[in-house]
Amino acid sequence: MSRANSIQFEEHFQVRKTTRFYPRVQVDTTGCAAVRQAGGVLLTDTIRAAGLDRALSEALARWRKPTAVHDPAEVVLDLAVSLALGGDCLADVAVLRAEPGLFGPVASDPTISRTIDALAADAATALAAIEVARVTARARVWGRPDTQPGHRSRSRSAPSRSARFRPRLSLSW
Repeated sequence: MSRANSIQFEEHFQVRKTTRFYPRVQVDTTGCAAVRQAGGVLLTDTIRAAGLDRALSEALARWRKPTAVHDPAEVVLDLAVSLALGGDCLADVAVLRAEPGLFGPVASDPTISRTIDALAADAATALAAIEVARVTARARVWGRPDTQPGHRSRSRSAPSRSARFRPRLSLSW
């Protein structure tokens, strides 16, 4: 590989502007080690594809302050992703905060604590709202025609991967 081509590949990640919680990431692993938090990227892509980010944002809208920078749903989802990556306390979202190119802006520890306090103040209602969002996202995923048993793909040769493998995502708080 020539020096010019080598320089061309030094930019490994490309983040586009997004209106969603997590930026869409394109990874070029040419000449570098694999991304350390690949599982987190897969999880955020799954959250986005299932519509859980939007559903949770709608469900937790009553807890969003008018001047807030971080949506309560974003905080809850960041905590869920940090737990999936092995975290065991609120401060472990620092793993996500350390990778803004992959996970976007992550709330500070005090903001996370205030959000959790606000949700805990009316825990029954907050948990019910989270359940509504979960059910909404699950219905969206399972309601897709290409995820239903017996669905025929456009290709006549073999069913699509999504028709053969039924997705399963379970987030419990």
